[in-house]
Amino acid sequence: MAGGAALALLAGCQKAAPKFQGSDISGTDIGSGLAMVDGSGKLRTLADYKGKVLVVFFGYTHCPDVCPTSMAELAQAMGLLKDEAKQVQVVMITVDPQRDTSKILNAYVKAFDPSFEGLTGTPEQLHKTAQSFRAYYAKAPGPTPEQYAMDHSSSFYIIDKQGQARVLLNGNATAKMIAGDIQQLL
Repeated sequence: MAGGAALALLAGCQKAAPKFQGSDISGTDIGSGLAMVDGSGKLRTLADYKGKVLVVFFGYTHCPDVCPTSMAELAQAMGLLKDEAKQVQVVMITVDPQRDTSKILNAYVKAFDPSFEGLTGTPEQLHKTAQSFRAYYAKAPGPTPEQYAMDHSSSFYIIDKQGQARVLLNGNATAKMIAGDIQQLL
């Protein structure tokens, strides 16, 4: 009887399973192939972000609408998290490495929040990383060869402190939704 009471007591102390606003992608290998270059030229992988909740977004600096809106929502989400935001790393991976140099991308993401990080790399690094996240991107011709756009998926990938993919949020998620899902992993 005492053993059963102890088990019941332990069960009561366990954390309830998270109820995410986004899709629960726990148990997938999404993002495991991340290998892109940060603003200082260092190759970054998922292992570099262990100990923090990682939020990944694919976009590009010349994006006229979706990317700046999404980055603004991420910045607002960090504001909602207050001090807990120190346990989170937001990363934007460019889908346009041809134009988004480390310097340009770094300036872009830091304009939204000084803690944000931009990752770029070779077309091959981008291809492998995007495949790992199952993210879509393609060049869309513009009026001139230099004025092209990039079609891309616009989701937020949330990875827990152990480096495991946990949540996939639609790119039009609100700051409150993003912060709520992040908070469950802190």
